[in-house]
Amino acid sequence: MKYYMLLLMVILASCTPKTSEKEKATEELQINENEFTAEPAPEWTNLFLRKYGWFGGDGIFAIPFSGKDSQKGDSLIFLFSDTMIGEINGEKLKPGYVMINNSIAVLKDKTPDSTRITFKMAKENETYKAIFTPKTDKPDKDTYFWLGDGFANPAANKDIFVFAYKISNTNDKSDFPFKETGNALIRIPANSKFPYTDQTQTELPFNNYKTGEETISFGAGVFNNSESAGELDADGFVYVYGTKGVNKRLVSARVKPDAIESFGQWEFWDGKSWAKDVKSAAALSDSVSNEMSVSRLAKGKYALVYQLGGIFPDICMQVGPTPVGPFGPRITLYKTSADISDPDLFTYNAKAHPALSEEGELLISYNVNSFKFFKIVENKPNLYRPRFIRVKFKAQTKPGNH
Repeated sequence: MKYYMLLLMVILASCTPKTSEKEKATEELQINENEFTAEPAPEWTNLFLRKYGWFGGDGIFAIPFSGKDSQKGDSLIFLFSDTMIGEINGEKLKPGYVMINNSIAVLKDKTPDSTRITFKMAKENETYKAIFTPKTDKPDKDTYFWLGDGFANPAANKDIFVFAYKISNTNDKSDFPFKETGNALIRIPANSKFPYTDQTQTELPFNNYKTGEETISFGAGVFNNSESAGELDADGFVYVYGTKGVNKRLVSARVKPDAIESFGQWEFWDGKSWAKDVKSAAALSDSVSNEMSVSRLAKGKYALVYQLGGIFPDICMQVGPTPVGPFGPRITLYKTSADISDPDLFTYNAKAHPALSEEGELLISYNVNSFKFFKIVENKPNLYRPRFIRVKFKAQTKPGNH
């Protein structure tokens, strides 16, 4: 009898952890988006403070190789656009520095540790060059790629998809002497080796750059809201966000992850439903930045994070019940002027990095630049690198419905 009682206790004990884990899995963090603290995250900012080789870049996006933001211990790729390479002696930049149009870094274990990050720039005949350049019959040094957001796609062999903007110099001596002349999707096979010479590029068909009409820069942000990406409350779609017009209106497309390159299957949110005509795309918000993010903050709460107007010091958030809103009022999370008071500098393109954020918080980066860049970079060589802040929200755990 004692034997059977002991056996029964063992069986019950072995079952109990499973029940507890299930109950734990149904606990849901309740976020109050209006109650938070925001402060610099120096461990992440200092990760990009360097004296040799890569010493500056903007456009930072973080893409976990697993395709899952929530996966612990994952490695990820950082995407940078215009990149500075050289050597800093003391506080001065030595002659011989160069700028290229894009680069990457690979970080192991999602840890802000300088021994775990490797910066990579392409070379040809010992000369640095961009990793990603528009594939055309007639290469043009005045036409190049800046990189948008991207994701590793579990529905496509974990290949990495990156949106890119084809930029052409106007050489008109204005503050912004360039214009967008194309929008492409780059595909990097999962087993590809740097510098990814087997990448493919596909032009997005949604804009006509020759007519002068408003265009949409797709790839300002990407949110893979699918089960394969490990998302809670997944609806099975990848959301691709774009900015439109001088007022930087935010619009959204969606598509199934395995059809990301099938542009005929893309749908566009028209304010009430999903439509097939890109011209029906309605504004989800305005005055956003050219680079931004949407991510799940808590059940029924999706956080849109951006820099107001692209270059104002306000890092803003709007929260909505779905990945396309409707998004609520702007909440100013942080003012970059608290850290950057130099009149020669400006900040821009803030975004959250859900792959680097703990539950109940957002790790957010912003970029720093100057309209007098080449006049001051030699004396302020570390100006051109991302800065990070951490926003922690007031939260409590309550039973959920998962």
